[in-house]
Amino acid sequence: MPDRFVRIALGVTLGLLVAFVAQPYILAFLYSADSPRAVTARGDLSALEKSTVDLFARASPSVVHVFAQTAARGQSLMEPDDEFGQYGQEDGRQQQGGSGSQTGTGFVWDAAGHVVTNNHVVEGATKGGGSISVRLASGEVVGARLVGTAKSYDLAVLQLGRVAKMPPPLALGTSGDLKVGQSAFAIGNPFGLDHTLTTGVISALQRRLPTQEGRELAGVIQTDAAINPGNSGGPLLDSAGRLIGVNTAIYSPSGASAGIGFAVPVDVVNRVVPDLIKNGRVRNPGIGIIAGQEAAAARLGIDGVVVVQVLPGSPAAQAGLAGIDRRTGEIGDVIVGANGRPVHRLADLTAVVEDAGLDKPVNLLVERDGRVRTVRVTTADVAQSRL
Repeated sequence: MPDRFVRIALGVTLGLLVAFVAQPYILAFLYSADSPRAVTARGDLSALEKSTVDLFARASPSVVHVFAQTAARGQSLMEPDDEFGQYGQEDGRQQQGGSGSQTGTGFVWDAAGHVVTNNHVVEGATKGGGSISVRLASGEVVGARLVGTAKSYDLAVLQLGRVAKMPPPLALGTSGDLKVGQSAFAIGNPFGLDHTLTTGVISALQRRLPTQEGRELAGVIQTDAAINPGNSGGPLLDSAGRLIGVNTAIYSPSGASAGIGFAVPVDVVNRVVPDLIKNGRVRNPGIGIIAGQEAAAARLGIDGVVVVQVLPGSPAAQAGLAGIDRRTGEIGDVIVGANGRPVHRLADLTAVVEDAGLDKPVNLLVERDGRVRTVRVTTADVAQSRL
């Protein structure tokens, strides 16, 4: 009896082992899909999906790929080498060993064929007679002429050459009523991949972003929509497909998206771009001073903006402000307040002056020889490298 039981147990075990080993072959023989499978109906897209699809269909024809070639190199413009702004660097740019070209994104501003992009995308081509070309959503590549730049806002305007069919301008929104948490959509050419859509939300408002010329841009939009090198100059859109910002910079040690991107608010763009189209430059409200370096002021224990030089005939000169004495090196005026707001650094003063606008009064708190007095100045249009 025990021998019979053992034989039965061994037989069952062997049978199970054979079945286990043979199972994949049996399944492959019986169920292999060796002909095209039937498509499963998915039903309608969700309302959110339909909205996003419609948004991209409406906005993407207005988005273009910008190629800027420096005069010193003769390499192909088709290699992505966007120098994308990286928040926190001195000049607001991420340097990548130069290949002679930069690429980025832009969008059609008006029916005349003006295209808005970032200044840092085309800056290399503007120095030394380089060239700029644009690839439209249709695939057509056309030459473009630089109309004007605003380094202080990292914006530039191009004029398209002759095109077979002019793309439509993007619908314009406003950045004045944005809310943290509302949806945001970015369209651009990250790493040279044309017309890429990324989605996210507005993560924060009123950020401050360093730009060129020692300034900071206030009121910047922060988003977690994926923004990477190549998105520079592309549009940030709201859920209605309206332009709410121009993607400009990322915060990332690696230079790739870390979910922290920044965009110039559209209300600033809508103020700057018309000036660039009309005058080739933006009218910058200022008071006509050259400010001292913040690091040098900090080393001297000075909390405020040191006036190094007052430009002749400027509002500051008319108000009697004094710079550093060139003979003795003695410090003259230090601006410590403006329109009731403290001024610790140049960006604080710049924000107040730009908020005031052109030909507007600004009340400065000025310290000299340990005494503080109020000085009233009226802003005027000054060169981009001055305040």
